[in-house]
Amino acid sequence: MRLLIIKKVFIFLCLASFLSPVFSQNKVIDSLKIKLQSHKEKDTTRVNLLNSLAFSYFSKDMSKTLEYLEEADTIAEVIHFKKGKARSIYIRGITEAVQSNYDQALSYYNEALKLYEIIDFQKGAANCYNAIGITYKNKGDLRKSIAFFKKAIRIEEKIGSKNLSASLLNLGTAYSDLGEFVEAISPLKKSLSIAKADKNEQRVAYSLNNLGTIYSDQGNYPLALEHYKESLYINEKLGDSIGIANHLNNIGTIYKTQKYYDKAMSYYEKSLEINKRINRKRGISGTLNDIGTIYEEIGDYRSAIDYYVDALHISKQTGAKSDIPNMLINIGEVYLILNDYRTANQYYLEAKKISIEIERKYTLCGAYIGLARTYANQKQYRSALSNVLKAKKISKKAGFLEYQKEASEILSNIYKATGNYKNAFESHQQFKILNDSLFNKENIEKITQLEYEYKYKQALDSASIRELKLTKTVQTTSQDLEKSQRNYLWAIIGVLLISILLGAIIFYQKLRNAKSKTQNAIMEQKLLRSQMTPHFIFNSLSVLQGMILNKEEKKSVHYLSKFSKLLRITLENSRDKTVSLSHELRAIQDYLTLQNLENEAYEFTILVEDSIDVPKLEIPPMLIQPFVENAIEHAFINHKENRKIDIRLMYTNDVLVCTISDNGVGVNYKNGNKRKGKKSLATTITTERLKILSKDLHMQGSLMVEDLKIYGDQGTIVTLEIPHKII
Repeated sequence: MRLLIIKKVFIFLCLASFLSPVFSQNKVIDSLKIKLQSHKEKDTTRVNLLNSLAFSYFSKDMSKTLEYLEEADTIAEVIHFKKGKARSIYIRGITEAVQSNYDQALSYYNEALKLYEIIDFQKGAANCYNAIGITYKNKGDLRKSIAFFKKAIRIEEKIGSKNLSASLLNLGTAYSDLGEFVEAISPLKKSLSIAKADKNEQRVAYSLNNLGTIYSDQGNYPLALEHYKESLYINEKLGDSIGIANHLNNIGTIYKTQKYYDKAMSYYEKSLEINKRINRKRGISGTLNDIGTIYEEIGDYRSAIDYYVDALHISKQTGAKSDIPNMLINIGEVYLILNDYRTANQYYLEAKKISIEIERKYTLCGAYIGLARTYANQKQYRSALSNVLKAKKISKKAGFLEYQKEASEILSNIYKATGNYKNAFESHQQFKILNDSLFNKENIEKITQLEYEYKYKQALDSASIRELKLTKTVQTTSQDLEKSQRNYLWAIIGVLLISILLGAIIFYQKLRNAKSKTQNAIMEQKLLRSQMTPHFIFNSLSVLQGMILNKEEKKSVHYLSKFSKLLRITLENSRDKTVSLSHELRAIQDYLTLQNLENEAYEFTILVEDSIDVPKLEIPPMLIQPFVENAIEHAFINHKENRKIDIRLMYTNDVLVCTISDNGVGVNYKNGNKRKGKKSLATTITTERLKILSKDLHMQGSLMVEDLKIYGDQGTIVTLEIPHKII
């Protein structure tokens, strides 16, 4: 039996950028880049942004990850930011682990763990325990990995960490590799349940994949394939290269088991290409091994050995001890086919030794089966019997259906060769039962055919007896049948007519509702474009009245001029679907100037990047101004001095981005007090407008409002992706 490296996929750590589809993930990365570009100060906020970007890139672009880590580490060292430094070191460990540099990865994880323990940051310590467990698992020390996973789980349960599902998933994977499926399934199902509740798609994908691996080991290939394909679909949506490579391998394995070699090879080649691109050595060695199994199946033994040896060399080089027994067994299998029993025996014995060391029951079974075949082919039946009985005992206890089948077949041949025909027959019967349970479609079809033929013969034998009764029955019922058919026909016609009528009514109602929604949305857009906040208008008129009463003639004339100009621009813009960017910016400039005309209450800047050709760009009107109003009205509660509003426009990859930031109390302050549970009218209507505008202009638009406290700063930042057109 050829052994395939079935991948068990882990989660190192989860950030928001990893838990959303590719579009959303790229959106978060773009948002982080914008914030990093805006935040030039070398402080804790910049370190956190750099680390977040480094983590977001590690499965996509390793060079960018290392570039961000280098800067984060340098700043953290200068400002003595231990938490940020620990995070940088931890991510460096991940980059080494992905490349199968396990000893270096462990060194980084332990260094990060010490820093987290010094500052008593338990979440960081739990992440390190989890990562150390994964590394020991990849090195083949499964018991040690389980101990570290349990340490992580204890901390995460205590602090209520959202990373608990990842640790449970890793624990289940380790038990699965030991062949302890009962212990494995419970944490894997718990992980899947938590991930679904949290809507964490990546962990859902990994849990499904690892459950699929268990079903595969147990011989339930349809259920395994169902889990693998569902998991692959999620990972393709997430853009997770490592997960995609592993799932492609697993699906290839299922097709290979069913002898669809072309399909299997295409999946393996796709997996190998991804693993080479991201320099994931363990993935490369596993896929080379799996390709070798196909060449062995089709009889190209020289190519099979070449692939197996290459895979073995990489696994030994990287220290991935858990994979080595699989490759040794596969090489032994080829030499057994070539009747080189001495060489085959050496490889099987080495696989047996390592499997016992790392407690891998699955590969230990494979080694015993290989030794049994080797001894049986040399007619050393006592040694063959001893090994095959050990394989049968382990496979029965662990639930390895494929190995139970092979053990029964070998036992039948040994007993037959030694004259023990009773045991040979019993073992052969057991082999047939197990084989049928693995590949039962053909036998079920045969059994069904036999049953059908038997029932058909019975029917023919009794046909003559029933013939007279049937003749009478046909005569007496033919008239009733004709009448019933006529009634049924009218009933069917009536039902069809009623269905068509109801369908038409429902369709008309839906069409009318859709038109109503569209009209409402258009009206909301017009209202938003045409309105000036009543509070601002009344305020402006009050200020103007005060100036006139105080006989400040020049100042009042200047104020009135600005005010009328702003009203005129607003009214003109409200009639058009899109307006020049320069007109929109002029309206915002006039609005802010009016706010400052009396007492210079706000410090504001409007910054447009040089890459933007302002006169040639048109945007929907009144998208930016409502959020400037929101900042003035709500951001500076009890905040009389140093009130800043910054407006910035950037143009990257054909995306026009506008950020409106202030240094006020922050959006969460409002949510926590009188505005709790409410949503800004500007935010609600702008979101709806962007949905419609995105369709009209065939360009993505989005809105994101964030409290700057999450980046260690004060205030609110609104990020708009504005649909636009170039004239």
